[in-house]
This record gives sequence, C-alpha cells and structure tokens, in this order.
Amino acid sequence: MSGLHKDGDLTYEILIGCEIHCELKTPTKAFCACENRYGGMPNTRVCPVCLGLPGAMPVPSKEFVELGAAAGYAFSCGINRFVTFDRKHYFYPDLVKGYQITQYDIPLCHDGYVMLDGKKVRLERIHLEEDVGKSIHREDDYSYIDFNRSGVPLIEIVSKPDLSSPEEAARFMQTVREILRYIGVTEGNLEEGAMRCDANINLKIVTNGTEYRTPISEIKNMNSFRSIRDACTYEAGRQLEEFRSNRQTY
Repeated sequence: MSGLHKDGDLTYEILIGCEIHCELKTPTKAFCACENRYGGMPNTRVCPVCLGLPGAMPVPSKEFVELGAAAGYAFSCGINRFVTFDRKHYFYPDLVKGYQITQYDIPLCHDGYVMLDGKKVRLERIHLEEDVGKSIHREDDYSYIDFNRSGVPLIEIVSKPDLSSPEEAARFMQTVREILRYIGVTEGNLEEGAMRCDANINLKIVTNGTEYRTPISEIKNMNSFRSIRDACTYEAGRQLEEFRSNRQTY
C-alpha cells in the first residue's frame, strides 16, 4: 500500500516514522576498552565502566564518533562540531546503570535524507548512544542477564514520518542497512540484533470533509524486514477499526 487509501466513506493515509538502532563495527565498546564482539560466555567482556560501578568514568572512543560521522555523511546530514551526551534514565533489568548514555540536545548528525525509489525520506537526526544488556528467559522460570552487550556503540537513525506504507518502511530499513554495510560502519547482522527498528505509526483520515489523526503508536524492537511489514500492516488496520468504532483521535 502507498499514498491514499479508500475505505467506504473515508479516505486515509498511513504515516510511519522509523528509529533504526544500529551497532557500530568498532574494536571496543563505546565508553571503555572492553572488546566489541558478538557472542562469547556471558558476562566475560565487562568492566567497571560498562557495568556502571561507582567511580568509573566513561570516555568515548575515537572510532565510535568517526563511524557515527561517516554514517551522517552517507545520508547527507549536517555534522555538529560540538556535541553533548545525556543520561536517559529508566529502570529495566538489562540497564545495569539505571541510565543510558545517549544524545538528545545536540546530536552528532542532523537533517539528512535517504532516497527510496525516487522519494526523499527525511532524517531528523543520527545520534550516538550505548546498547544495553540482554535478558535471557529460560524454561526453569528464571531470567538471566548477559551484560556483554552493555556499552556496545550504537547509532540511532530517526526519520520523519515520510513513509506511507508498511512495505515502504521495510524497504527503508533494508536500504539503510545496505548503505551502512557498504561503507563499513556495521556488520548489520539482523539475526544477532545488530540492527533493530522502532516504528511510530498513525493514520491521517478524511471523512465528510473533516481531517482526523489517530494517536501515534510505537512498535519496538523489530529485527527483520518481515516483522516491520507485518507489524505496521496489523497496526494500521487496528487503528482504522478503532477509529470506526469510537472516533479516537487527537
């Protein structure tokens, strides 16, 4: 589906914006000297910095910033010469420090775009951040945490809501992956979780000459093109049915 859709007495358009989290191909983690490599025995590639122990001070690696800037240049972004890091506080078992080091006020890259089948998909920003640990749920009713992934360098690529179909959202992630792999920024192995996508989706609906917009839903942690397509297709249908039922809008 793409563009405008007709459903009975109303016309609607799907609006999708993507946030792609991509692990960078650096030799070490983002803020410490621990090896950046997938797999291995749990909790063997950790240190006081990536475990957030008292007194440990993070220092961003040179390769972390360089690969983030390379991604920005690949998507025609502006590169800020002065950037800041911020603490994003939330509480979840795999976030050992109780906060994630990320960028908010002054990101590394801003205002780029991706060409997708002749269409320009605008990028709001590309910022640097660190990954979190991995929760492992076993059949013995216990959950375990592997912090080897904690502190692995990420970029987050944030698009404007310029994608107009689930298929287009899937192609967007595929195109971004191909470009980043080509320039050597990432391995991009989806089965290892090296690229994950969050999609923000809502509908712009016109009926009887009046425009409505449904509330935005965020679908998180999709790591395949099929999951993006299927999840966005389901959510668009759900929002349309919800609108028909009770006209929930904002």
